Amino acid sequence: MISRRSLLTTGSALAALAATSTLGGRAMAATFPVTYTDDEWRARLTENQYLVLRQNATERPFSSPLHEEMREGIYTCVGCDQYVYDSKTKYYSDSGWPAFYEEVAEGIERGPDPVYGEILPEVHCANCGSHMGHVFNDGPEPTGERHCINGLGLNFIPA
Repeated sequence: MISRRSLLTTGSALAALAATSTLGGRAMAATFPVTYTDDEWRARLTENQYLVLRQNATERPFSSPLHEEMREGIYTCVGCDQYVYDSKTKYYSDSGWPAFYEEVAEGIERGPDPVYGEILPEVHCANCGSHMGHVFNDGPEPTGERHCINGLGLNFIPA
């Protein structure tokens, strides 16, 4: 049996959650220059892209051909074509996902992950808010960072 206190606490939490705009469980404090309705996102993206970019899922390791892509070029967000990474900062990390040690200025934003909080910072596209991946502190110099990025969220444009 559910106690009255539990019912009131749960109801209050659900009301607060409903009042907050979310993207894949992440509270969105800001709006982005590129916005679409959920139906428009679903029409623009494949099912797997939608799960990663809009629901914060993670693709299977070693499933993206971009993991081993080492040609010169640029990487853009699948959701809006925002320039997010340059091949000059890409390296092979053997992590199972494309890895970069630095983002393009103003290409991505960092924030606490809805599951891992500040322990594992999330990166998302600064233009449309799409989930890209996470940042770890075990990368190469000069930054020491490893941006572990879902290949499903990237387009690669060779130089």
